[in-house]
Amino acid sequence: MRLGDEPESSNFSDDTGRGGGFGFGGGGLGGGGLGCLLPLIASRFGIGGVVVLLIGYFLLNSLGGLGGGSGALPSSQVAGSGASQSTLDPAAKHFTLQVLRSTEDTWTKLLQPQGIQYTPTNLHFYSESDQSGCGAAQSAMGPFYCPTDKNIYLDTQFFTELAQRFNAPGQFPDAYVIAHEVGHHVQDLMGTLGQAEQQQARSSQTGGNAIQVKIELQADCYAGVWAANARTPEGQPIVDQADIEQGMQAAAAIGDDTLQRQTQGRVVPDSFTHGTSAQRMDALRTGYQGGTVDACKAL
Repeated sequence: MRLGDEPESSNFSDDTGRGGGFGFGGGGLGGGGLGCLLPLIASRFGIGGVVVLLIGYFLLNSLGGLGGGSGALPSSQVAGSGASQSTLDPAAKHFTLQVLRSTEDTWTKLLQPQGIQYTPTNLHFYSESDQSGCGAAQSAMGPFYCPTDKNIYLDTQFFTELAQRFNAPGQFPDAYVIAHEVGHHVQDLMGTLGQAEQQQARSSQTGGNAIQVKIELQADCYAGVWAANARTPEGQPIVDQADIEQGMQAAAAIGDDTLQRQTQGRVVPDSFTHGTSAQRMDALRTGYQGGTVDACKAL
């Protein structure tokens, strides 16, 4: 990737020095029906983190819903946050904020013809566990977007997990993580998440899962759209074909069918929440080759 001297985004908060104190309280996992958990499931990247531990709970039971929230304060409003306590790796922070700034610049331009003013999301760094506007945040969930507080929640240890556990090293897979979550923010701004929540409320669990898959694939597609349009301050493309190939490797590694086969020895299509490896690869490719918001509308 050609990030070079790409400026950093200022839309972030850092609670990495406070990890480990929240657990699964505050309406996170306990919310029944289509409550506040699905933002943690539907908008995290892949399965994330400790898949063996969570796949049965999150994928097969498919708890939660796209909207709503626990009413909990976002962690940026919880006492105890401070830059002096940060444990965030400077290189990971710099890279993440460069990519985030690139998404801000790119989506501002792309959404203007749609009549939508792009309001940036806030990226909240944390470690181990924290509290979001949608309930508890756990590293094992992987990165996720919470529509209640408009924050992306990220433990950058997931980048190591992506490279080592999922065999998807390189800069672009990490950028894909960030761009995917920003894609959910774009869906939120466009009203797609709210529409999906309403549809899920009228659906069976299997039907709700199918809606969730469409949301995830569209976010993958939006990541591809960002990649196609991202430019350096000098106007040079940030992403090239070699980067996209790395992204394809990541998308293949985190498909529901691949993960279920690895962790439980069988595939249960009705429980899919993110799409198969082939679907995720195709969505990323569609966005990159199409390069427009309209390229992702059919997903």
